[in-house]
Amino acid sequence: MTAVIPIVADGGCADAPVLHQRGQREVFCGLTGIVWLHRKVQDAFFLVVGSRTCAHLLQSAAGVMIFAEPRFGTAIIDERDLAGLADAQDELDRVVARLLERRPDIRLLFLVGSCPSEVIKLDLSRAAERLSMQHQPRVRVLSYSGSGIETTFTQGEDACLAALVPQLPAEAATAAPSLMVAGTLPDIVEDQFARLFATMGIADVRFLPARRSGGMPAVGPKTRLLLAQPFLADTTKALQSRGAQLIAAPYPFGAEGTTRWLQAAAQALGVDPARVRAAIEAPRERAVQALARQRALLQGRRLFFFPDSQLELPLARFCARELGMVPVEVGTPYLHRHLMSEELALLPAGTRISEGQDVERQLDRCRADAPDLVVCGLGLANPLEAEGITTKWSIELVFSPIHGYEQAADLAALFARPLDRRTRLAA
Repeated sequence: MTAVIPIVADGGCADAPVLHQRGQREVFCGLTGIVWLHRKVQDAFFLVVGSRTCAHLLQSAAGVMIFAEPRFGTAIIDERDLAGLADAQDELDRVVARLLERRPDIRLLFLVGSCPSEVIKLDLSRAAERLSMQHQPRVRVLSYSGSGIETTFTQGEDACLAALVPQLPAEAATAAPSLMVAGTLPDIVEDQFARLFATMGIADVRFLPARRSGGMPAVGPKTRLLLAQPFLADTTKALQSRGAQLIAAPYPFGAEGTTRWLQAAAQALGVDPARVRAAIEAPRERAVQALARQRALLQGRRLFFFPDSQLELPLARFCARELGMVPVEVGTPYLHRHLMSEELALLPAGTRISEGQDVERQLDRCRADAPDLVVCGLGLANPLEAEGITTKWSIELVFSPIHGYEQAADLAALFARPLDRRTRLAA
């Protein structure tokens, strides 16, 4: 195995034209990010200030029963608030006080804005400052927007982590270079990466967000920032403003993406390439062998991505290079070139890339392309299936553990399963 896998000489889609779309969109709102964030930070609570619709969305998406005491809830804006018959700030103070009295385990409280709270101009940032003063030092209160008015659903996590950055401790001036991995990962995946980094010789690895509010990582000029998720534009900007240095790397999807991601971190921290090769050789080989079984089903299949999660470019690269699929269009809600430069260089030349959405026009292109598999949101999946087009829910790719070597075959199976189902139904 070579120390560094060379990037294709033609630059892939690094300089490819991008089809910019501005029209009707089909996306979830940023509140959906709470579904995975509340499981990660174990002493945090996410209080949505919104409507009954917000509460129903979270309850159904998370699949958590009320009596299970989940780490999220909704302060419902009702007719009295909308009519100005009640002071919304006083009502919010009362709800927070009752919540903290009932749940003394909470150490970090997020006030999460929604479409209704933004429409009535409820200032949650000032409310968070006021409530922090009231309840410190036991509880910190922060705020961020999960509104779906102008955002896609993974931006909820970006807004949440960006709100955390100003609160992170400062790195000591004499600190040695350290590695920060940003982006919410399932605990089992985080543990796998921590073990790999330790075997490679990178002992000081910190994850954002941490599993406890008191364990959030320090940041400073010696921090080397490695993104585990591609949708963290605001978080990256906030961390860079505090001195962190971003490591350019593809994202850890599949054997190749994970290898390049680990190698980029090792190179930034001056780790011996021979030690890196020894650490990753066995898990990489397992992943390659596991992917070979899925490639037999997926080789040559045409793939179309509707913009939804901002994972589209890395996933298209994985499908093309490791599964032999042919991405005909890769749509993404936002194209941040500084975060996607490595991925663009690895995409097959000639791939159509679109940013934003005009759903009717994209549906027309999809029908004309006649792909074997379409990755899209829930709102489009059923209508396309009714037309005989095989679909994959993009949100499932966010909710499932898909990062790293051990999950590479599971990621491939998410693309293979709809095609296998279609074959079985036809038979």
